[in-house]
Amino acid sequence: MKIKVLGVFGSEGQGQRPSAFLVNDRVLVDAGSVPGALGIDEQREIEHALLSHAHLDHVVGLAFLTDTLAITNAKRPVIATSIAPVVDDLKKHAFNDRLWPDFSTIPTSQTAVLGYRTLTEDVESRVGELWVTPIRVDHTVDTVGFVIHDGETGFVYSGDTGPTERIWQAARELKGLKAVIVETAFPSRLDGLARASKHLTPVMLSREMKKMPSDLPLWIYHIKPHFFEETAEELQKMDPARIHILEQGKTYTL
Repeated sequence: MKIKVLGVFGSEGQGQRPSAFLVNDRVLVDAGSVPGALGIDEQREIEHALLSHAHLDHVVGLAFLTDTLAITNAKRPVIATSIAPVVDDLKKHAFNDRLWPDFSTIPTSQTAVLGYRTLTEDVESRVGELWVTPIRVDHTVDTVGFVIHDGETGFVYSGDTGPTERIWQAARELKGLKAVIVETAFPSRLDGLARASKHLTPVMLSREMKKMPSDLPLWIYHIKPHFFEETAEELQKMDPARIHILEQGKTYTL
């Protein structure tokens, strides 16, 4: 399984793109950055977009991807996939012909470049060549993380979350997982802001680690660009053998 890091940050900065990952060239996991990281031919190969929630830093790349697909006569639509509240948010508040065109009817309703699919929480579903289970996490809006595998190997993706329980319980019960991709947005000195916005700090992450499978490496994403160096320094002091900050533009193989 290949995971290409299109964007790894919790916001946008100079050369720092919001969170998006491309699995096996076909499946997006969140879509904060797509056209800014991929060429047109690569974008046209994407079939599915697994979306943890509807905040802009996780979906704005999908808006520009659909624009690319429409003007290049794409051979297939991209299917925005999540739990019902997230899909509803996209329809009502993003692709609504006001904030952005409704690409589920463009060029026509029969040949649209955007489709939608609703997954059931805690139920494994086939998405392309992958198996995906959405699991609710604790953020300020309806949000899920994902357990993703191909039948042999897989990983856990936290989505945006503060301290949470269910996804770590699920991870402990599964075999074949090779990594946990987990957010850490703020340095620990901003504990109050992290709690208000329901994100993690390194100190909070250290507590979450006690709930996770102890043998899995942690791949960190979603650090806010403004606090990257400070947060990274904290993380590197915690458990350098286990904790790794993902590199934007790099492809990881499980």
